[in-house]
Amino acid sequence: MKFDLSRLRLFSAALGVAALTSTVALSQSSYPNKPIRILVGFAPGGPSDIISRVVGAKMGEIMGTQFVVENKTGAGGAIATQDVARSAPDGYTLLNTPVATVANEFLSKTIKYEYGKDIIAVAPQAETANILVVSPTLGIKSVADLVKLAKEKPGVLQYATAGRGSATHLTSELFNSVAGLQTVAVHYRGGGDTVKDLLSGEVKMMFSSIAPVQDFVRDGRLVGLATTGPKRDPAFPDLPTIAESGYPGFDVRLWIGMTAPAATPKDIIHRLADANKKALESPEIQKALAAQGFAPMIGSAEDFDAFYRSEREKWGKVIKETGMDKD
Repeated sequence: MKFDLSRLRLFSAALGVAALTSTVALSQSSYPNKPIRILVGFAPGGPSDIISRVVGAKMGEIMGTQFVVENKTGAGGAIATQDVARSAPDGYTLLNTPVATVANEFLSKTIKYEYGKDIIAVAPQAETANILVVSPTLGIKSVADLVKLAKEKPGVLQYATAGRGSATHLTSELFNSVAGLQTVAVHYRGGGDTVKDLLSGEVKMMFSSIAPVQDFVRDGRLVGLATTGPKRDPAFPDLPTIAESGYPGFDVRLWIGMTAPAATPKDIIHRLADANKKALESPEIQKALAAQGFAPMIGSAEDFDAFYRSEREKWGKVIKETGMDKD
């Protein structure tokens, strides 16, 4: 019997493809069969770290595996993002993804990644508004008062940020743009010193996350002017939003979600998103989020993808128009 070598090679190749396909299918059907890592680009103890730990623990209960948080700090979270982008797209390496991940794509000079090409959405997790606070020494009570004062003294009024490209910086520059203001950034390394200098009057204003300043607003040591979300915040229901204060459509939230390497199979993404949704619907997780000043942000992978893309468009425009990417 003569063998047709060309047909034998084709047959062998087909067997190889079939074996590979069955192996991939088997690995996906048995997913997860080992611990899942969540890389957090920030130090332990902050909102990103805590939210990843509490939500991840609940997801682990739901999926029957362990979620392990690894803190990989540096470059404002960009190092962790790059590591996830380079990881195997098998559902076992995920990224804690705050709004800083959007900004870093445009700001980082050395660490490059692109949403949709290197990382993709898994699910949203939590959100909170910022609050615009000012020193009582300014003697103002509303956003209109602030805008009037800033326009009378262009380039004089200083605002605090938690660092270049931080959410506090981006929010302030977006407000400068929509209100036609020229206020000046004073950058700090994190949020602790910003609050101290706000209380002393060293700096006069800031778009802060709510949790660190809410007690000072309530006791009058800082003046709250407005919150930045699409609706009034439960923590300060009597304060208007920026949108209500004359700037319709202004919507800035601090948010946290999960992303994964771009080639991660859709069925794995959907399993993770479903477990995330179930975790966020749990009263115990909602209580844990509230303790950090956050509310659950429930949605599908597709919801988070659409939201992420809208945020990417918004903040990319702010970064380019202000020249932050050139600093």
